[in-house]
Amino acid sequence: MTAHVEVMDLVARMKAAEQAFVLATVVRTVSVTAAKAGAKAIIRPDGTIAAGWIGGGCAKGAVLKAAREALADGEPRMVSVQPENLLAELGVKPGETREGVGFASNLCPSKGTMDIFVEPVLPHPSLIILGASPVALSLAAQARPLGYHVTLAAPASDFVAAPEVDMLIDSFSLGELHPARRFVVVSTQGKGDEAALREALAIDAAYHAFVGSRRKMASLRAKLAADGVDTAAIDRVKAPAGLDLGAITPEEIAMSILAEITIERRRGQRSTKPTARS
Repeated sequence: MTAHVEVMDLVARMKAAEQAFVLATVVRTVSVTAAKAGAKAIIRPDGTIAAGWIGGGCAKGAVLKAAREALADGEPRMVSVQPENLLAELGVKPGETREGVGFASNLCPSKGTMDIFVEPVLPHPSLIILGASPVALSLAAQARPLGYHVTLAAPASDFVAAPEVDMLIDSFSLGELHPARRFVVVSTQGKGDEAALREALAIDAAYHAFVGSRRKMASLRAKLAADGVDTAAIDRVKAPAGLDLGAITPEEIAMSILAEITIERRRGQRSTKPTARS
């Protein structure tokens, strides 16, 4: 088995296990370099190389820095490691980025050039739904085709049939959760509102929402605040959940919530300039 096959086999296993990592691939070399085009390495979030090889210290520092940045923002990037005289000819300085390419200096005696593509591979974002209401079930059904890892939590007796989700929890006590960026929606609609909202507030997430009226949320806020729950955390909960699309049916309400989550999920990932598909 070649090193390349071993790397790709580990990529498949890590993706299946929903682990975050970076796949670094050498796409071009000029002159003498330790690694050649096609060389690959898997870099873990802690900076260790799990498998593969992309050369020695001449490129490693720049690639690890790019890997950390890629895992932080979810965006791939290209790194070009070149001797200082070639960078000077291009009019760029080490650490500078131009047209999507980050430049770094090769201080090794070989004086070769390596271009490395750094691609983050992140777990599916996690949608945590508390409740067994029609909106909750519709939200779970619509979210999975959009690439979410869906956790649904509610007493088993509240379900008529077992829903198709990634994780089903028979209570509002969530325990250990999927290790990914999280979005939390409470859709109990009268069945355990306070208990579910209390649990939701304990989850570190990019988005918290409550399916219910402002009046109901205000009442719950007062109860939770009286019990000592942080009011700043309560006030971060979007209620009513979802964009104001005039939604009426459970399916429409679920769609409006996913639309709102999509805005948060993709924040900063798209240019604000108009495109041909705008």
